[in-house]
Amino acid sequence: MPSVARVVETLVLWIAVSVLCPSVLFAQHEDFEVSFQHATSAMHRGHLDEAAAEFSKCIAAEPSFAESYFNLGLVRLQQGRFDDAISQFERSLKLKPNLRGANLFLGIARYRRDQYEEAETALKRAVESEPSNPDALMWLGMAQLASGDTISALTNLQSASNLKPNSSDILYHLGRAYMQMSKETYERLYKTDPQSWRIHQILADAFTEADRLDDAAKECQLAINLKPNEPGLHQQLGDIYWKKNQLEKAESEFANELEINPQNFTAMYDLGTISIERSKPRVGEELLKKVLLTHPNSLEAHYQLGRAEAQLGNSDAAIDNFSAVVKGSSQADPDIVRQSYYQLSQLYRRVQRPEESRLALNSFLRLKQEADAQQNQKLEDKLKRSAEPQPQ
Repeated sequence: MPSVARVVETLVLWIAVSVLCPSVLFAQHEDFEVSFQHATSAMHRGHLDEAAAEFSKCIAAEPSFAESYFNLGLVRLQQGRFDDAISQFERSLKLKPNLRGANLFLGIARYRRDQYEEAETALKRAVESEPSNPDALMWLGMAQLASGDTISALTNLQSASNLKPNSSDILYHLGRAYMQMSKETYERLYKTDPQSWRIHQILADAFTEADRLDDAAKECQLAINLKPNEPGLHQQLGDIYWKKNQLEKAESEFANELEINPQNFTAMYDLGTISIERSKPRVGEELLKKVLLTHPNSLEAHYQLGRAEAQLGNSDAAIDNFSAVVKGSSQADPDIVRQSYYQLSQLYRRVQRPEESRLALNSFLRLKQEADAQQNQKLEDKLKRSAEPQPQ
C-alpha cells in the first residue's frame, strides 16, 4: 500500500497552484500571506508540526479560505492524524465544493480509517471531477475492494492501469483484485457443487503455481477419475509430469489427450517433442508434420521437426527446418534461434559445406556471448537491488 507521505508528495504535483498559494483576492492580511508561504515551505520540507502551526494561523486569520483547511488536512494526513485530516478536508469542501484534490484526499483519509463506504463516496466524487486521474481511480478501486465490491474494484483498477500502465502500486492492487475475484469464484463453485471435478482441477492449478507438483498430479488425476473424457485434463496432467521430468508418463497423457481430442495441436506438438526426447524421432516427425500442416508458421514446430530429421539422418530436411527458424528469428524464442544455428553448423559440416558451417557456428557463438552478457547483467542488477535500502 502506498505510504501517506509518498501519496501526498506525488499527488500534490497535479493539484492546481492556487491550492498551495493564496490569491491576492483572498489574502486581506499581509501576515496571512507570510504565514501561508511559510506553512507551504515547511510542508514541502517535511517540517509538519511547523506547517500545521502556520496553517492554523492562516485559518484563524482567514476562516473563509478553503485552501488553508485543505493544506492543513494534507499535513494531518501525513502525520497519521486521520480524523483531524477528515475534518479539515470536509471544512474545505463546505467552503469550496469543487476544490481540486479535496475529495481525493478525503477519500484517502477515510480509507486509512477503515471507513470504506464513506471513502468510496468521496472518491467517486473525485473520479467524477477527474475521470482520467489514475490515482483517484486506484484509490476508488482499493476502497471498493476493501468493502467487498470486487467487480467494481476490478473495473476501476483496470482503468487506472490503462492510464498508468507502469505503476507498481496500481498493478499490485489490480493483482489483489484479480486474486480476490478468483477466490470468490472458486468459493461459489464449491458451494454450488462441492463434489465437482473442477474443484480438483483448480487445486491442481494452484499446486502447480506453488511448484507442489506431486500434489498437483494427484489432484489432476482425481479430476480425470471423475471426468475421464474431459478435453484438456490429460493435457494438464501431461504438462505436470513433464515439469517433473517424468517423460514416459507425460507421453502417455498427451497420447490420451489426442484420443479424446485429435485436433489438440498443443498436445500433438508436446507429444512430438517428448517422442524426440525419448529417442522416437519417427513418431516425432509424423506428429510435427501434422502440426505444421495446420500451423505452417510455427517456428517451434520447425525447430523440433529439424531435431527429428537430424536424428533420422535426413540432413537436408533438417537444414530446411532449422533455416526456417533462423529466417524468422525476430519472431522466435532466442534460445531456439541460437540452438538452430548450432544444429546448422553441425549439419553443414556433415554434408561437406564448410563455409556455411563456419558462418552458422560464428552466429551461434555470437548469440551465446550476447545471452551470457544479458544473464550477467541481470545478475548484477539483482545484486544491486538487493543491496539497496528497502523503503519503509
